Amino acid sequence: MGTNTGIKSWQNNRWQIGGGTTWGWYSYDPKLNLIYYGSGNPVSFNPMTRPGDNKWTNALWARDADTGVVKWVYQMTPHDEWGFDGVNESVLIDQDIQGKPRKTLVHFDHNGFTYVLDRETGELLKADKFDQSVNWASHIDLKTGRPQVDLKYSTAHHGEEVNTHGICPSLVGAKGQQPVTYSPQTRLFYVSGVHLCQDLEPYATEKHITGQPYIDTTISLRPNSKDAMTGLIDEDTISEANDYLGNLGQLTAFDAKTGKIAWSNKERFMVGSGALSTAGGLVFYGTSEGYFKVLDAKSGKELYQFKTPSGIVGNINTWSFNGKQYLGVLSGIGGWAATAIPSPLEEKDKKFEKDLRMKIDAEKDPAKKAEREEKFQSWLRECSANRGEYHSPLGKTTKVGGTFTVFALPD
Repeated sequence: MGTNTGIKSWQNNRWQIGGGTTWGWYSYDPKLNLIYYGSGNPVSFNPMTRPGDNKWTNALWARDADTGVVKWVYQMTPHDEWGFDGVNESVLIDQDIQGKPRKTLVHFDHNGFTYVLDRETGELLKADKFDQSVNWASHIDLKTGRPQVDLKYSTAHHGEEVNTHGICPSLVGAKGQQPVTYSPQTRLFYVSGVHLCQDLEPYATEKHITGQPYIDTTISLRPNSKDAMTGLIDEDTISEANDYLGNLGQLTAFDAKTGKIAWSNKERFMVGSGALSTAGGLVFYGTSEGYFKVLDAKSGKELYQFKTPSGIVGNINTWSFNGKQYLGVLSGIGGWAATAIPSPLEEKDKKFEKDLRMKIDAEKDPAKKAEREEKFQSWLRECSANRGEYHSPLGKTTKVGGTFTVFALPD
């Protein structure tokens, strides 16, 4: 890597407040004695404030478990303009790539691409879209490892105070931190997906308020009207009244070896649960409405569903006891999906906003009043940017609350 290669890719010491935290999953190869993990996106979301590749955000890392020394690092989204974290899990499997056996690492990124790397050397072997509606980049150059960015969806290309429309996926990701599952039987990965796009409008901020969101971009989330399998307009998603009737998520079966989608099961809302595959040829996952679902691993045919008390964003798990197999899931809506559910926090925000407005209106000193008004408007803008504008009807289909539901497999 060289000395301070990350620091050199930033300007004006922006690396010191640049994001790139490692808040996701970790994998370990005992034979290679390497630990693998991903790093998050840079901040602020306004890319004009941080020129350069912003290394090593949005990157996959391999470190020696004894010394902590970096064996290799690969950056998936240099100079991230869209909020694509790189923290999703890395699955370690051995498979043939182009006729040769390789020790691979497979990573389904927020940005909508599946990356297959040699986990010993970090060599990029394959990179394919696992959602064909992804448009921010056309492909990944396997020689350079860099994405071929479509300037139509580049906020850095358009500049500040310009709204860039229809970027897919959104900062929620084509897949979030919910883990995939891999079946050695079908040799398919099963991916809990999110099907949202976004509009981004970066803006300049002279001074940030301590403790408030560090965004500098107005974010609007939008439903994705294109099909995840084909990338074409899904005619079934639009009604005569132009209301959105399509899917905001899906469970996708993906062949990382060929880069092809085997099948995709559409869901009305984003799928925030981790999936589970078993030797019985089944795949399990949960929906934001709270349905625990069972699918045939080969065909994707739905075999069973059960409505739990709240939306599922937890991971499906399984265990055996006294010779019998059980499955369990903790339901309780949370994360991005929960922004559609009314919560006490929103009421506190409204009260806080009202109290601030009263204090500003009561201020007699013109200078202090102007200063407070400026801070108030900055707070409103940052809160709006952090929440986005898209609100789904999910609140009508589920409610908050946590319940652990257990299922026993039949004898």
